[in-house]
Amino acid sequence: MTKVQLTSLVTPSAASRSDKEMEMVCIVCGNTQMAGLLSWHATCPVCHYESAALSVAINKPTDVQINEAEREAALKAIRLENFHAIVQYAKRHVRQDRCSLLDVGSAHGWFLEAAREHFDVLGVEPDAVVGARAAARGLPVRAGFFPDVLKDTERFEAIVFNDVIEHIPDIRSALDACRQHLNNEGILILNLPSSRGFFYRFSKLAVRLGWRMPFERLWQKDMPSPHVHYFSPANLGRLVAGQGFELVDCAELPALRARGLRERLSYAGKVSPLSLWLQYIAVMCAIPVLRVFPSDIIVCIFRKKAAG
Repeated sequence: MTKVQLTSLVTPSAASRSDKEMEMVCIVCGNTQMAGLLSWHATCPVCHYESAALSVAINKPTDVQINEAEREAALKAIRLENFHAIVQYAKRHVRQDRCSLLDVGSAHGWFLEAAREHFDVLGVEPDAVVGARAAARGLPVRAGFFPDVLKDTERFEAIVFNDVIEHIPDIRSALDACRQHLNNEGILILNLPSSRGFFYRFSKLAVRLGWRMPFERLWQKDMPSPHVHYFSPANLGRLVAGQGFELVDCAELPALRARGLRERLSYAGKVSPLSLWLQYIAVMCAIPVLRVFPSDIIVCIFRKKAAG
């Protein structure tokens, strides 16, 4: 996962904060967030936006060792399926043929490969190891952080964040940078986890019953780039609309597939074999009935409002 190099709004580790310090202003509606399920978690009682005070350590040594080959095996099947769907959304909403598209946090380059048949693509990737692997395959990837690696004059018809925006502490500054680098009526595509999703809601129930691991895993706690936000379609739309965009489409994407599931559950973090297999069995049993519940992945498409 990747992150924009913008001033962090995340407060210091919640473990050392008082209850008063735990209260924060909601970035969506401006109301006061309250202490959440764990010391680092907070939630807004009005719009239900959730945040986390977790540390970022991109390109820095961490206690969590990630095997990139295992990560690719774990994520590739579901990501490719969803990326092809997102390309179709992009084609549907852009207003000219063969236009420019920026993939922020391009990671392994899979979305660039899916989109380059229809768009003139460029990727930005701050993770030095992952970005180098994509560039070695001949993909147009700039190493560094968005928007620092872009020229002030560079503009795009589409900017895409695939599982990235939820990692960015100063999300308002990121959205402002998107508006500046989009052409008039350009589109912004956000593909991210949903707080309405079945597995996220289950993980919150598990915390209340004393099992913290699924909740911490979904927030990617202790990983180099943890989640610092969890949105629903409603509060995400409200936040982005306030930054000069209008929502034009929103849909759910599949959150998992049987193929690669065990690898996905185990590729990072200290997961005991028993816990891993219990999760694997539970998820495999749940797959057939998941279609009746909200997905844990949403994709929302916004259009830049005309200046006026």
